[in-house]
Amino acid sequence: MAATEHLGDRIGRLRRLADLTQEGLSERSGVSVDVVRKLEQRRKHSARLPTLHSLAKGLGVELTALLGDPPGAPSSGDADSPRLVALRRAIMPPLFTPPAEPTGVERLSPALLRAELADGWTLYHSAEFGRLMEVLPGIIADARLLAAAGATDQRAAGQAALGKALQLGGHLAIRLGKTDLALSALERAYTAAGDSSDPLLAPMVSNSVAWAYQRQDRLDDARNLAVHAADGVEREQAGTAEGIRVWGGLLMSAATSYARSDDYDTANVMMRTAERAAGRLAKLPPPEDGRLVSVFSRSSVRIERVRLAVQHERPEEALLLAKGIGLSADTPPSWRTWLLLDVARAHTDVGDAEGAVKALEALRRVAPAWMRHHTLAVAIVNDLWSHSVHPAGLRKLAQFLGLVE
Repeated sequence: MAATEHLGDRIGRLRRLADLTQEGLSERSGVSVDVVRKLEQRRKHSARLPTLHSLAKGLGVELTALLGDPPGAPSSGDADSPRLVALRRAIMPPLFTPPAEPTGVERLSPALLRAELADGWTLYHSAEFGRLMEVLPGIIADARLLAAAGATDQRAAGQAALGKALQLGGHLAIRLGKTDLALSALERAYTAAGDSSDPLLAPMVSNSVAWAYQRQDRLDDARNLAVHAADGVEREQAGTAEGIRVWGGLLMSAATSYARSDDYDTANVMMRTAERAAGRLAKLPPPEDGRLVSVFSRSSVRIERVRLAVQHERPEEALLLAKGIGLSADTPPSWRTWLLLDVARAHTDVGDAEGAVKALEALRRVAPAWMRHHTLAVAIVNDLWSHSVHPAGLRKLAQFLGLVE
């Protein structure tokens, strides 16, 4: 699917593949036929996320088919690439094949594996998905080796590393649009977590599973899982920075599921609770390596609150929330890019074209490749370009995205 394909074009193409009329899609999805018609006629360039969920359900596709997330790796629709095959083999080793004689276990240690994993998660949060596909199979293999063949006192740590590596594999698979592979990886990660030395690993994996469920429009499953896991962490691990971060990440996940079910008020209450909890982190010793713990801080909560406000057509609220955000040093690059995109959309929604262009220019500076692949960025620039007055800098952005010559 081309990065510049309009949302309405995608909906029309998928509707025809499903052998539905516009009226039929309206009936199946519960979205008014007027909205469907305006989207397909390009008179409407975007839609609220709950509307997209409803359209995806009516079309019988995953939400990712409409969201237009930047691809993790090029896909032509042909057979899996060699790198993806290697990732599949690492996550799901061949059946009925005798395991190879373990070699190299003497060079492995929990500390070395943790360093490899931390670097892997850094690649992920920097959207270096191609590079991560190259190195992750080796990390998973190393973790599986230590978990199975290490010294007795190392095996629990090996299982923790294996669980974290498979969790990373699940996240990468989601970004590649392979949610079934993701759930397979996360199921294995949860099993490893049960045999590991890390009591917070299972709830962290649960959070990842909830995200996969959200991508499959299983919002009730995602919410229930996140709430259940958060309750467990709150009872047993709430006194450490690691525990607060994992609990907070789960609470944010549950809130997102409420918001995507069109219950913005409940989501907002949960996000406010999470933001207050994030304030406790400053009084506690930080995690040994925050890259291996759930992303959670005042910055991340505020970024997610901005996103939900934009998606629920509350642009003024989103801009107010975004004003004065002090991004912490551990805010991943991917979260920063989402914030800039959401701020640009909010400025567009309130008719502030200059503010939108400034946010998009900042986005181009920090994540040019990501911006080029993201259909929402393209839609925003299209919206701005359709107006008779073009702010300074808009033409360069349109040229950069290939919308004008």
